[in-house]
Amino acid sequence: MRLIVVSAGLSSPSSTRLLADRLTAATLRHTDAEPEVIELRDLATEIAQHLVTGFPPARLAAALDAVAAADGLIAVTPVFAASYSGLFKSFFDLIDKDALTGKPVLLGATGGTPRHSLVTEHALRPLFTHLRALLPPTAVYAASQDWGQEGLAQRISRAGAELARLMTPTTSHDTARAATHDTARAAAGDTVPDVDTAAAIAPRSPTGAITSVDRADGFEVVPFAQRLAALSVE
Repeated sequence: MRLIVVSAGLSSPSSTRLLADRLTAATLRHTDAEPEVIELRDLATEIAQHLVTGFPPARLAAALDAVAAADGLIAVTPVFAASYSGLFKSFFDLIDKDALTGKPVLLGATGGTPRHSLVTEHALRPLFTHLRALLPPTAVYAASQDWGQEGLAQRISRAGAELARLMTPTTSHDTARAATHDTARAAAGDTVPDVDTAAAIAPRSPTGAITSVDRADGFEVVPFAQRLAALSVE
């Protein structure tokens, strides 16, 4: 599996890159994905050229392809004017509109004050929801005073575990276990049910006039007019 990490930090060293690295480490504790970091500040000129010409230079094209092919994505931006940075938005404006559909994306942001802590919810999450990405419940915002605090470490750990869980491919383990259970029941002489789940759990009418599974072949449906007439008689 491939984990692509997009950092929009502008300085070096960068608190945005630091948060991206921490989120990556937390994710890799739960998955053996291969990480790759894309520093947007190194692609700023190429991003501007693509926006103007419509053609991506080679390095930018490789970065866009890497995001599209990733099994999971970590996207971290500094906060500018209470939102994501222009560089961050410009890069994701260039992503193919279907590239992130169903892709797990962990969101992160850094800022100088806790007052911007909801930027992940009012700016980042709507953007990636529009791109139809699969977003973990936890997004991580780190203000300057949060570094070294236990609360930030806990949020990072929880977010990494959530992303890894979404990245883990569905296996046939549960299906195989259910098949083994049914085989054992059949061998013991039990009848393995083969009914629609909704039919099996739907409630039976107190009067018995409308039933969910009165017949072995499925639902018995009583027309509304017939039911209404029955109620009038009662």
